[in-house]
Amino acid sequence: MVTREASNHTRRVVVTGIGMVTPLGTDRETSWQGLIEGRSGAGPITLFDASDLPVRFGCEVPDFDPTVVLERKTVRRTDRYTHLAVAAAREAAADAGLELSSYTQPQRVGVAVATGMGGLQTLLEGARTMDSDGPDRVSPFALPALIPNMASAWVSIELGAMGPVSAACTACAASTMGIADATLYLRNNLADVMIAGGSEAVINPLAITGFAAARALSQRNDDPRRASRPFDSDRDGLVMGEGASVLVLEELEHAQARRARIYAELLGFGLSADAEHITASDPTGKSPARAIGLALDDAGVSPHDIGYINAHATSTPVGDTAETNVIRLVFGDEGARSTPISSTKSMTGHMFGAAGATEAAICVLAMSYGLLPPTINHESPDPDCGLDYIPNDVRPANVTHSLTTSFAFGGHNAALVFHRWDGPEGRRTGKHHDGS
Repeated sequence: MVTREASNHTRRVVVTGIGMVTPLGTDRETSWQGLIEGRSGAGPITLFDASDLPVRFGCEVPDFDPTVVLERKTVRRTDRYTHLAVAAAREAAADAGLELSSYTQPQRVGVAVATGMGGLQTLLEGARTMDSDGPDRVSPFALPALIPNMASAWVSIELGAMGPVSAACTACAASTMGIADATLYLRNNLADVMIAGGSEAVINPLAITGFAAARALSQRNDDPRRASRPFDSDRDGLVMGEGASVLVLEELEHAQARRARIYAELLGFGLSADAEHITASDPTGKSPARAIGLALDDAGVSPHDIGYINAHATSTPVGDTAETNVIRLVFGDEGARSTPISSTKSMTGHMFGAAGATEAAICVLAMSYGLLPPTINHESPDPDCGLDYIPNDVRPANVTHSLTTSFAFGGHNAALVFHRWDGPEGRRTGKHHDGS
């Protein structure tokens, strides 16, 4: 692999704030605590009556009150995916010490909040209203609530960010690609700060029924907490999740000038397409591997430098094996076996458009705290996978570089490389997790 120094990027990108609203908690610290405890966020669906559906459980965000972050009138006119996004963005901005109401250059602050499906619940309710009550009863706020850019728009409105606003919509890779987009804006001097992440709220009858019809969902209605089991030989499908995660990404000198606390540097990203199939991934693994290779090359590091991988692994029989093979393609057999990997979807479920940002945040927090979250429910190892998936218990580790991957319907592949912040020169150390 040809590598180059990330210092070729004259404008470097760092993480200065994190906000999380997940099935494990409505803020960053509660979510992180759930992750290191190895707690499942799965349970019976409470958002609606699911008694007649083939799958009756999911990973819902518990005890979420959108009126804490939005006016009641706004809550009524917007979708749940927007509520979740605004909550995560507000926490991330506060964590970064970013108060835009007194900021002198709001046009230099942008937003890139992605989603896989947008306001699907609003779409479903609008269709029901039209069928039952006629077209005159459809809300004039239905379309503005359901379109995929509205989470980004409302974050911009609520926080006063007037820079570039975008909304990637590439299924399960959406927020990873949104973070990549934000990185490009910062590197190319289109913004100094980007509020970037993803949001999804698709635990509703249409999504559950559709994914069940596609045979993508676990059927463990009698045991939801043990249903998501990535890399386990008894896995039978993914678990629907919802939530939002947002990172404040900032140009390094801008962050230093305002004395911001820095979590990590975003060293590189890689994107690719399979051009293969609407749902099945590239059977050779070469295209997903190329996204990872591009991210490593962009970061100026080698596979040997990576001390932790947060895998996309969703707990599907084919997908987890395919991803294991992709990791072997990039890292080689020995490197793949020696690199700790976890799928935190075993705890959060699959948050779709919010998954990549959530897992990026987890990579950053894992390096910051020196703790690698586990893959829970890993009870019967699959011999076709066979790598170090950090089974069931948190692992202390001194990690300087981490990698997260996202692979989506449509053949969208994305990867991000982060480096723990050890000061301006720390990114050049290239130390592996064993200190070598």
